[in-house]
Amino acid sequence: MHPNFRKHLEKVITLTDDEFESISQYFTVKTFKKHQFLVQPGEKVRYNYYVISGLLKLVYTDDNMKQHILAFAMEDWWDTDFHAYYTQTDATLSLECLENTEVLCLSLENHHALRSAFPKIDHFLLEKYTYGFLAAQRRILSLLTTSAKARYEHLAKQYPALLQRVPKTQLAAYLGVSRETLSRLAR
Repeated sequence: MHPNFRKHLEKVITLTDDEFESISQYFTVKTFKKHQFLVQPGEKVRYNYYVISGLLKLVYTDDNMKQHILAFAMEDWWDTDFHAYYTQTDATLSLECLENTEVLCLSLENHHALRSAFPKIDHFLLEKYTYGFLAAQRRILSLLTTSAKARYEHLAKQYPALLQRVPKTQLAAYLGVSRETLSRLAR
């Protein structure tokens, strides 16, 4: 199993070598090419994905075929269509590779089995989900209450590497502005 994954887990919990080896058995490793989809609307969501390397985007496409980028996921982040994953319903979101990507995949069945076998994982997942929920709330509030310039500056400060890896048109979609507005903001 990838050593960065162990570091990721150990930011929250401590593990013995045996525990980490056992936990690793619940995951599968998959690789995807740039532009491949891990999740597509209308399909069942089989996995929650931990990004080992690469870059993903989580997108909602509305009835007018306009793409709304909900999130990007780079190394050390988790992403999927969480609603469809946990409810085992069809996806409404897509998860697409912006770069060649390697991920660890955790099925819902293995998610439940892992939590039962390792109570420490419950603590880890609670921490991750809580911080993810808080980040989503901050993002919603930012979209509702701050200027495009303030959203861009916050993104640039918090995730400078992301600005180098994501095409400008997609950054604009994430920030809720046009490509032209983003060009003005980025000066």
